[in-house]
Amino acid sequence: MISQFLSDLRGFMPSDRIYTDELRTLAWGTDASFYRQIPKVVIRSDGEEEIAKIVKTCKKHNLPYTFRAAGTSLSGQSCTDSVLIVAGKHWEGFSLSPDGESIRLQPGIVGAKVNEILKPYGRVFPPDPASIGSAMVGGIVINNASGMNCGVHANSDRMLLSARVILTDGTILDTGDAQSREAFRQSHPDFLKKIEDLRDKVRADKELADRISKKYSIKNVTGLNLRPLIAYDDPFDIIAHSMVGSEGTLAFLSEVTMKTLSDYKYKASAMVYFLTMKESCEAVVAMKKLKAGDEDVKMSAEQLMVKSAEMLDYMSLSSVDDPVFLQYKKDVDAGKIEGVEPGDYHNLTAILTETKGITHEQLLEKIGKIKECLGQFRLYIPADFTEDPAIYGKYWAIRSGIFPSVGGTRPVGTSCLIEDVAFPIESLPEATVKLQKLIADHGYNDACIYGHAFEGNYHFILNQSFADEHEVARYAEMMRDVAKLVVEGYDGSLKAEHGTGRNMAPFVRYEWGEKAYEVMKELKAIFDPEGLLNQGVIFNDDPDCFIKCLKPLPVLDYDFDKVPDGGHYLMDPKLSTSKETIEQVKRANKCIECGFCEVNCMSCGLTLSSRMRIAVQREIRELEATGRDPQRAATLRKQYKYYGDQTCATDGLCSTSCPMKINTGELTHLIRQMDMLNNPVGYQIGEFAANHMAGIKSGLRVVLDVAHAAHVTLGPTLMTTICRTMNKMGLPLWTTAMPRKKRQPKKSDLTQFIIEKSVPQHEKEHSDLKVVYFPSCINQTMGLAKEAPVKHALVDEVIQLMAKAGYEVIFPEGMERMCCGQIWESKGMLDIADRKSAELEAALWKASEHGKYPVLCAQSPCLHRMRKVMMKAANEREQARAKLKLYEPAEFIMTYLVDRLDFHPIDKPVALHLTCSTRQMGVDKDMVALAKLCSSNVFLPEGVGCCGFAGDRGFTFPEMNSYALRKLRPQIEKNKIEVGYSNSRTCEIGLETNTGIPYMSIIYLVNQCTTPKKSET
Repeated sequence: MISQFLSDLRGFMPSDRIYTDELRTLAWGTDASFYRQIPKVVIRSDGEEEIAKIVKTCKKHNLPYTFRAAGTSLSGQSCTDSVLIVAGKHWEGFSLSPDGESIRLQPGIVGAKVNEILKPYGRVFPPDPASIGSAMVGGIVINNASGMNCGVHANSDRMLLSARVILTDGTILDTGDAQSREAFRQSHPDFLKKIEDLRDKVRADKELADRISKKYSIKNVTGLNLRPLIAYDDPFDIIAHSMVGSEGTLAFLSEVTMKTLSDYKYKASAMVYFLTMKESCEAVVAMKKLKAGDEDVKMSAEQLMVKSAEMLDYMSLSSVDDPVFLQYKKDVDAGKIEGVEPGDYHNLTAILTETKGITHEQLLEKIGKIKECLGQFRLYIPADFTEDPAIYGKYWAIRSGIFPSVGGTRPVGTSCLIEDVAFPIESLPEATVKLQKLIADHGYNDACIYGHAFEGNYHFILNQSFADEHEVARYAEMMRDVAKLVVEGYDGSLKAEHGTGRNMAPFVRYEWGEKAYEVMKELKAIFDPEGLLNQGVIFNDDPDCFIKCLKPLPVLDYDFDKVPDGGHYLMDPKLSTSKETIEQVKRANKCIECGFCEVNCMSCGLTLSSRMRIAVQREIRELEATGRDPQRAATLRKQYKYYGDQTCATDGLCSTSCPMKINTGELTHLIRQMDMLNNPVGYQIGEFAANHMAGIKSGLRVVLDVAHAAHVTLGPTLMTTICRTMNKMGLPLWTTAMPRKKRQPKKSDLTQFIIEKSVPQHEKEHSDLKVVYFPSCINQTMGLAKEAPVKHALVDEVIQLMAKAGYEVIFPEGMERMCCGQIWESKGMLDIADRKSAELEAALWKASEHGKYPVLCAQSPCLHRMRKVMMKAANEREQARAKLKLYEPAEFIMTYLVDRLDFHPIDKPVALHLTCSTRQMGVDKDMVALAKLCSSNVFLPEGVGCCGFAGDRGFTFPEMNSYALRKLRPQIEKNKIEVGYSNSRTCEIGLETNTGIPYMSIIYLVNQCTTPKKSET
């Protein structure tokens, strides 16, 4: 069956978007939940017509199928053991109404990106789940995800205007288009009649209709969404709104049109600490009764004075080392808290409260009324609202930090589970206390309860092992007791915003009752009569399905003792690359496979993502440790070589959006190191290169010379064709952006750009205006490309700019032999990397007179490595007063040169590329600010992160570079950009290759737009 299915698929779509190999099916079987199913086929879809053909083909072969966007869902609704259809990277289109009050979105656009689009209009995307930085619109809407500011008033169901869907028979219906609706009436009259009949049946049963209305008065995503059947008359509106919360069980959502809301200009927050949990909940109930004016309804679709009220229990506060909680512990132990025994800290509860105003006066008025309301409750410390984003940003960072903090402390090999329930607001004080006790009674003493108290919606985090039957049984018993408390005790929601999935499928009937559950089944049958869509999700007859297909989390355990350590070469051995790499790999054991890393993973969508690399490595390590299925282990290792190793850019940007700050690039470095230990020839080559850097650089100049001569002789077209053919044979790719050679810089170069009167003579005699400049290996070797629009190679340009500002440049001695070590680190020779770093460190330490003068390196990846291993001084005596001061160009210029230059900004538009290392070092703001001093029209492309050149991989695996920059060229052409700037020569080669415009160091732009500072008279 599968072979014929695949044959049919390949008849209308390319094979390179159909995966059946063991590696990628395993990788795509991972989502953010604690379930795993390995699909037989993974399909990367592209376009509505293709989806329509795929679903018809699945129907033809009676194969179940599941849709997936970002895979950040938590309840197992995006995994399958059959056919997985991915709608992510190729589904990022949008169109905005002229006034910004509505937006039409494809399912693959990330939620945070929508807010970026809306920001210039003063609008926001209503749903705001914690995963908005990674979750895609398709998942947000189809799961009815909400968030901290998004109650039932602003969820996807209430904000949806229309939907474009693809049904199981391949029909495309746009409920917002009159022509599409009319065509559907003609082609699917029975479908519409069944919808209308079901609508009328539900409304005729007043008891059922009233129950549906009540259930959706609080957050509820358990089961299918029944609210449309009582809220809308038009069957097309019912169809569109039924998609919300359907979790991919009804149809494919190819587009959705949503209302947007206004963003308030004035905001204030307070972290309010209560002496008991019950009182905190009573305060929440009281605050919810505070009503704002009618103008708030227009702004935010609700009339509440308090916009957010997030509860944090004592374990949540403890997990993030909340300073007020730490003081509370001291007061308790000192006997200062009346009625509380020393050592009992469980009572303190915080409510993070936010209010907003259209005017500042309105904001202050609201703050006054909220504080008046809070005055009737016992607070640990007085409530203090702040309008300072820097202060209240810290409060929200505490709230956001709970999950990663708890997850980061869990025992290795355990899962971090997040459950979410909702209670009617009036039941909150009693229900919350009971929930806390129930969880503790089942032995989850480290569990946290926190969440959206204003909606009666709580999350509780559990560190859970599924290693043995006893632990699985403990979890099952706890969940059944939670269900009993929520359903029988308070008629609440077992799933408030995380989706039913497999996790709550056995409890849907229990929560809703027989009649409502049968209506859900009827609705499912109308949309999916064959029952092929997302089998096992929402509807599952197995009462134990929520404790089956549990995801294993094997330990990433390598033979770390074999990793050679070159830290002893460094001035501070604690900065050893090997030690840092090993620590990062151990940290990867904290990975919960949430997928937050993927928005910053360059190779996500090309080969594997960061999360997938960890998931696959876990499987390989488990197979190797147990000896189970050695053939599968060998297959995975072989397939991982290209998909996991060779196409990992190791840029580390994945760590910037990872809750645990895991740098999967370090895992790749370790794997390369372990492989290199079994490759003595490779290590010998690495050693030879390290010992003969000057000769290696000379040899590279010869290669560049030959390539340039061929370029001149053959011309760009023929040369490009030949080189692409050679690249397919395994040779590095040459492009027209490749530079000519640069002769080795020498001391005599330092006097070629003396600018008279830039510094008064009396200052020169006693001047400390000196900078140690280390041109990277690349910049010592590479000159300008054939068609470069500038005259000087970068080394000369830097010298000229420094002279213009009155700075004397110092070259470190022996720099022709020097390297920062980045080459060896990226190849998996960590000890050699540190040895080369140490050589450079010693030279810089001497040249800078023990840290007296700043050090400049114009290649940001090299500077990033130097900062990691060279930040401390030579010995303890000197550490207190000196260390190397290391800078890349933008930060150096903004720190030292801006006051010594006159800037003459140009109007010409320029593009700016912020490299991975620039972002990681936190100097991206400096680079943007510097560019804006030079040009009134600085363009920062959207959707471009890592350029994918990754050192030399842009030569050997150019598909990485072209994939990473696939969105760049259209933007460059649309904005008529003629030149771009960055701070990494290799990145600039890749940028130029893929855009057709020259990219150069930002040094060139600064030099072009400045003159020496005029002396004040």
